[in-house]
Amino acid sequence: MNKKTINAIRILSAEAIQKANSGHPGLPLGSAPIAYALWQNFLKFNNSDPKWDDRDRFVLSAGHGSMLDYSLLYLYGFGLTKEDLMNFRQLGSKTPGHPEYGHTVGIETTTGPLGQGIANAVGMAVAEAHLAAKFNRGGFKIVDHYTYALCGDGCLEEGISYEACSFAGTHELGKLIVFYDDNDITIEGNTDITFKEDVAARFAAQNWQVLKVDLVSNPDDVALIDAAIEQAKAETKKPSIIICKTKIGYGTPLEGSHKCHGSPLGTENLQKTKENFQWTHEPFEVPSEVLTHTAEAGKRGAKKEEEWKALFAQYEKKYPELAKAYKAAMAGELYDIENDKDLFSFDKPMATRQTSNVVLNKIAAKVPELMGGSADLAPSNLSDMKDTESVVYGDFTPENYAGRNMHFGIREHAMAAIANGMQLHGGLKAYCSTFFIFSDYCKHAMRLSALMNIPVVYILTHDSIGVGEDGPTHEPVEQLIALRSIPNMKVYRPADGKETAAAWISALKGTAPTALVLTRQNLPQYANSGINALKGGYILEDCAGTPDILLIASGSEVELCVKAKAELEKEGVKARVISMPCFEEYEKQSAEYKESVMPSSVKARVCVEAGSPYSWYKYAGDKGEIVAMSTFGASGPAAELFKLFGFTVENVVAKAKTALKK
Repeated sequence: MNKKTINAIRILSAEAIQKANSGHPGLPLGSAPIAYALWQNFLKFNNSDPKWDDRDRFVLSAGHGSMLDYSLLYLYGFGLTKEDLMNFRQLGSKTPGHPEYGHTVGIETTTGPLGQGIANAVGMAVAEAHLAAKFNRGGFKIVDHYTYALCGDGCLEEGISYEACSFAGTHELGKLIVFYDDNDITIEGNTDITFKEDVAARFAAQNWQVLKVDLVSNPDDVALIDAAIEQAKAETKKPSIIICKTKIGYGTPLEGSHKCHGSPLGTENLQKTKENFQWTHEPFEVPSEVLTHTAEAGKRGAKKEEEWKALFAQYEKKYPELAKAYKAAMAGELYDIENDKDLFSFDKPMATRQTSNVVLNKIAAKVPELMGGSADLAPSNLSDMKDTESVVYGDFTPENYAGRNMHFGIREHAMAAIANGMQLHGGLKAYCSTFFIFSDYCKHAMRLSALMNIPVVYILTHDSIGVGEDGPTHEPVEQLIALRSIPNMKVYRPADGKETAAAWISALKGTAPTALVLTRQNLPQYANSGINALKGGYILEDCAGTPDILLIASGSEVELCVKAKAELEKEGVKARVISMPCFEEYEKQSAEYKESVMPSSVKARVCVEAGSPYSWYKYAGDKGEIVAMSTFGASGPAAELFKLFGFTVENVVAKAKTALKK
């Protein structure tokens, strides 16, 4: 029965890829025994309740092998049908080219960009460890599950895997188990051309338990895999990697060749593969005894959930407040944050990185699910939650998994992907932080936050040439337009403390990721700023009647527009100052609202932002002027740089006069 089910996984995968004439058959054919052993004998799940809190998480980091996922979800009763498999990679199907979170039931995270899945799995293991420390009590293991990931050579070649696995080993995440499908093949051929390192030694050096299973000499030996998983689970102080030596495309005429990595086998080779496995069933048909066999795993999981519910009922009686807090955390509940007036109390000039820290700490005291940290820059990002007499946050360490302040180390890419995994796990509201210039290192994980529609908060400080003496290597110019170009990413660049508070509210109330882009230098506080920033753009200072010109800016440059307005009014020019902290939220507003803020009849406009001009052409129109950065910055005091690059009141006034003459 083991072999029949393993071969069912292989043949279903190969058939779907062949029908689509697109896909990656090599990994499912070679790693089917690994996946089968895990799902049949160990993975804790309930297919009738796929979101059960205490389920094990399975991440296919090598997402190109997506048909492995879909074959498993079909065989183990997660609602995929034979027709879904037949529609692999077709428009609108439940079986897209790479696994997509929120699209297919049972997929825990979107994978495909190699290495991301491993880092997501690390984040899930972080969440499990933290929630277990927070909620478990003697005799009540309410949070008690494993995170498993399956990766390939490509995942381990990507730098993000080194970052994430180093973090996992340092933090002794013993409930993280990674299977490495070690088949020595990538798209271009044998890995010897690029990847000769001793993977076992690498992981041992990172404080992982290293186990090995030889599936070349012992094909389909489930007992060997089972024993390795048992050994991995027995090690509680280290994550484990199970290095599984496999043959890519096992059992096919293309076995061991890169030719089966990313291309269908071909009709003739598929038929020979079926003959080799003695598979005589019609296409996409599975023997009834196989489905009966896999259903046993589902029944086992359903029973485990019933046992968990019974345990939780006892827990709820003994620890009612903890149970209430647990249910609120897992439901993602949030207090009435939008009406929290205390978040808007600012009266003196402050950098928005400072106002963000003030707001963060006020929120953290009321949102116990908030957890995150920085890539070794917390003293500069001001991203830490500060202990008080009433609340002790502590650091997340192997000695204190209950800690909420995380130290990600200098690992920006993994940091962002780990935060994704924490958020995906449930029970947490994850944030992470670095300098804005290093958002480039985070970018692919940020893109996946947006694609998955998960509300990770990115605190990005030192937002412009205001960085000053550190020079052009550390002065963001093109990063704003880069993040604004990501669909479903909210980018907030607040002008003062109250706008920063609104940005945090938007981030925590929303379902999409949010980038908080914050200054190093002090900014004034404005009387008319505040909750209106939730609309993305609003009138900060107005004039009597219809304005002659619109002065539009975000962040630190709003101050220039406010001062330019005063100068223009001395000359009889009526100016309106519009603060635009978030383009994405502004574009969601009604046409009537946008017309009330930026009347189409007012053609004279000046847009000001210490970044790339490309965000602003839409708002400047054909008669507007833009004050922005078209070059890299320079090294020197911030005040001198702003003057050098034209970010002065005098220049804004001059641009306004130019626009008025057009």
